[in-house]
Amino acid sequence: MSAKHGSARPAGGSSAGKSVEPRGLRVVAIGGGTGLSTLLKGLKVYTHLPGTASDPAKEPSIAELCAVVTVSDDGGSSGRLRKEFNMLPPGDIRNCIVALSEDEALLSKLFQHRFKQGSGLEGHSFGNLFLAALTSITSDFAEAVRLSAEILFTRGHIFPATTSNVELEAIMEDGTRVRGETKITASKGRIKELVLVPPDISPLPQTLDAIANADLITIGPGSLFTSLIPNLLVGGIAQGIAQSAAIKVYICNLMTQANESLGLTAADHIRALDQHAGISIFDYALINRMPAPPDLKAKYALEGASQIVADLDAIEALGVAPVLGDYLEEGGVARHNNERVARDLMDLAAQAIATEKPALRRPRRSTVNIHG
Repeated sequence: MSAKHGSARPAGGSSAGKSVEPRGLRVVAIGGGTGLSTLLKGLKVYTHLPGTASDPAKEPSIAELCAVVTVSDDGGSSGRLRKEFNMLPPGDIRNCIVALSEDEALLSKLFQHRFKQGSGLEGHSFGNLFLAALTSITSDFAEAVRLSAEILFTRGHIFPATTSNVELEAIMEDGTRVRGETKITASKGRIKELVLVPPDISPLPQTLDAIANADLITIGPGSLFTSLIPNLLVGGIAQGIAQSAAIKVYICNLMTQANESLGLTAADHIRALDQHAGISIFDYALINRMPAPPDLKAKYALEGASQIVADLDAIEALGVAPVLGDYLEEGGVARHNNERVARDLMDLAAQAIATEKPALRRPRRSTVNIHG
């Protein structure tokens, strides 16, 4: 970590007076797409199974890990199952189950296996069909997810953001409206606001309980308008996050995204999340400082995308403390290094909670050096 203005006391009114107990941390990770499952792979290492002792080499540890996953996908295999069986899209849920499973390598091959032929099977992944079958048996998507996690011995709980059949609708800057996630991501216009259809939907009670009791809540990485914001629009989730005594961290994306966030800085992402939540919710933002290699930049430039600008002063002006790190994983696509992100999240949460002092309001935050 590097500190732009030196280390700052990570104070926050909602987080006042908490301490890390021997039980380990309670962590809630909110998001969707590949970003959430990538993060969960890193956090899983610190999570001990119920009834087992934590690994002293992985301290601080996570006693309870919960993933809250957006369920608005309407394309591909998930979209087909959604239409044919009137069920919630299983794709992002499937990826989270694989990420948290004990035998990730084998299950990844099985659950991510996509049928290349067969009438009605072509294009479907086995994991999606597995969840569809359990949903048919239980008549309850949330219960199907719970049973799948239990069968696959996952290190954590996975909750759909809602069990209501919901669609996304984007209000564009020119005033037009685009309905459905697939059409939104294909749109060429700039998104001004996102709404849910229907608007008045509720989360699972377990989701609100997990948020209320959390020590650390993360949002991101993931597509701003189709993976992150939809969770905050589900009734009670944004309010629950704001009222929770947890440390709240936004994990900033590495690159802008065509048709969703071109030209948006890190601070712009936080503003969009806060505006849709209706309240400022973040204490910290994990920001990548590692430059992308030229070939990766060129690849993304073909779609007009680029590395997200880390406008630290603007982030601090929002009352959020930037935490800088080398989070870019080297490879053909821009992905977070889940080990580094998870390590810094755990260090940040433990350090912030242990040193927290009561405060009546949030002070201006400075860039944090969590390694002292």
